[in-house]
Amino acid sequence: MINNKPILILTLTLIAGILLMGCGAQASDESTATEAPTTQPQPDPVQQEAQPEPTVSTDSSAEAPVETEEEAPAQAPTEPPAEAPAANTAVSFANDVLPILESRCIKCHGGDKIEEGLLMRSHEEIMAGSDNGPIVIPGDVANSLMIELVTANEMPKRGPKLTPPQIQIITEWVAAGAPNN
Repeated sequence: MINNKPILILTLTLIAGILLMGCGAQASDESTATEAPTTQPQPDPVQQEAQPEPTVSTDSSAEAPVETEEEAPAQAPTEPPAEAPAANTAVSFANDVLPILESRCIKCHGGDKIEEGLLMRSHEEIMAGSDNGPIVIPGDVANSLMIELVTANEMPKRGPKLTPPQIQIITEWVAAGAPNN
């Protein structure tokens, strides 16, 4: 007769280790301890410093702060694209918007031939609008023709379309009241 006791003990030990790992508790088995770091994301030291210390509880839910602390680095916010200004920084017409217009719009709206009577070489020309009326309504993104056309990829007609960060910059400028800054 075969002695199944060692196999049973090994099986129960593995099951207990798996259950402890799933509940957030640390297993005492060395093989389980060496596997845990490879399956959990390593926290970023910079982000870890900014996080508040977990509170220690004396009740049976002491594992909860450990789970919260391990999950926090995975939920870190992504950085904005390099072309887009920071959310708390006002968009500058001269520094942010005009360079986009010069690279994508001036060929048809500022060179020898002017499409639709629209000039886009300066803030004043953009605010003057086109033969069909205003293209920017300060503070009103939904009704600004310029935003409608670039988000629908209808403008520019020729050449590369605006990138999402470029569209975001122009949209933020219109939403801020289209200032001449």
